[in-house]
Amino acid sequence: MTQNDETRDRFLSAIAERLTPETIAEAHVFPPIRQGGVESGVAVIAVHHGARASTEDSPVENGFPRFTVYTAKYRLTVKGPERGKWEFALRADADAPRLTIDKVVRGVQQRSGDAEEPVRLSGEEFRALLPLTP
Repeated sequence: MTQNDETRDRFLSAIAERLTPETIAEAHVFPPIRQGGVESGVAVIAVHHGARASTEDSPVENGFPRFTVYTAKYRLTVKGPERGKWEFALRADADAPRLTIDKVVRGVQQRSGDAEEPVRLSGEEFRALLPLTP
């Protein structure tokens, strides 16, 4: 990931505070964008539908497990009088099978105009990146 570790940890922690980390199936974290004195980042997160912790337990439709797809966004002011200001938002966007998740990720990538691929993390990889809490 190209974010500095502190910002990445803060972003992943904010996601984990709002979603139960054990229910996250995968996360697609896009490279941050800096414009002026503001850095922003986006992630698309697939959560086992109904907050179930395994795909075997997720509801199945036409043979495909379903997931709730969330978009997480942050804005961090890195320069100027509001330096350090942090904004975070998380929104449920869809209830869909895994195939749709890739379409959502491509759509976000096209809208951002970013040629760089997002980092795809399995649920286990996402949890491993979470900062340890004392």
